[in-house]
This record gives sequence, structure tokens and C-alpha cells, in this order.
Amino acid sequence: MMQRATFLALLLLLTSCTTSPAPVSPEEAAQPMIAPKQLLTLPRPADLGRSVQAVQLITFRRDNQTMVFEGHLSITPERLLLVGIDSLGRRAMTLTWTEAGLATEAAPWLPSAVRPGSMLADIVLLYWPAAAIRASLPPGGELVESAYRRQILLDGKPVLNIEYGFDITRRWTGRLHYANFSWGYQIEVQSAEASP
Repeated sequence: MMQRATFLALLLLLTSCTTSPAPVSPEEAAQPMIAPKQLLTLPRPADLGRSVQAVQLITFRRDNQTMVFEGHLSITPERLLLVGIDSLGRRAMTLTWTEAGLATEAAPWLPSAVRPGSMLADIVLLYWPAAAIRASLPPGGELVESAYRRQILLDGKPVLNIEYGFDITRRWTGRLHYANFSWGYQIEVQSAEASP
């Protein structure tokens, strides 16, 4: 069944899909994990190299489930702000990331197993420059990149695969497909960058 909810809820749900369905502590949920026990060392918001305002429509697939979500993303050198609004116009969550750390506000109806840190790690892997990603990967991590693709390897094994439907330098407007093999989900993101 198709649902309309938020981009933020989607990413939080998909990054909470580890091998254990149990809720996690707030401290654990704030950790930017790219796979179970694989921590991404977050770069700075400024390492993106530019400011961005974007609206995104995301389709999430895991097992036999498909969900569609929407989100609003604002990035400046000082901070990343992600706001998710559900189909009833309710704010599901606000995520704010600065050099001081990650702060989240979640609606009480969101699942308790959400992982905002992993959601942020996914955003970094999708959009930050290759040099910033390579410096942030855990030991044994490798980024392989071409004009239309990114792949993250851990100890030589593919963990994440990103296929851009456009040249990677235009990643804020267009469609991409993202698969996390460790946690067994796939997402399709359709982005539109707002005019300055």
C-alpha cells in the first residue's frame, strides 16, 4: 500500500532497518552509521562547498513494502536543516546539524527505532564531495565514483550503491537510485533545487 509521509520519516525508517528491530537509545540513534557497527565520521556542513535549498520526493522499498515521502532540505556552510511534513500537513521531524552536533525534534507518532544519525550519514554519502566522503569513511571503507555512480565498499565488499540519472555534478535536480545492501533497502530520490 502506498503511503504519503515525510522524507525524514522515510530516511529514519530505512536507517533503522538493521538486523535488530528493537528500539535504540537516543545516543545510539544519533550515531551516523552507514551499516551495522560502521560509523561515518561526519564532515562539516561547509564541506558541501555550497548552499542548497531542495524539495525531494522519495520512494522507499524494503521487502514487499513501498512508501513515498516528501522532505525539505536547506544546507548552508553553518548548518543542515531537514524538515519533514506528512500528508496531513503535520511536521514529523526537524533535524538540525551544525559543527556543534546533531539535534532532532520528532513527532510522538514516529517509530521509536528511528536513527537520525544514519539518516544524516545517508545524506552526506549522496551529496557531499568525494574528498569529504573519503576522509569520513570508517577503516576499510572505499568510495568508487564515476560521472553517474557512487559505490561504498567496506573491506572490498559493496555496502552502498548510488546510481545518478544525471551527471553527478548536477545531483540536486533529477532522479537517483540508492541501495543499502547491509540493511536491505532501496530508495529513489527525485530532487528539485529551489531557485536562489
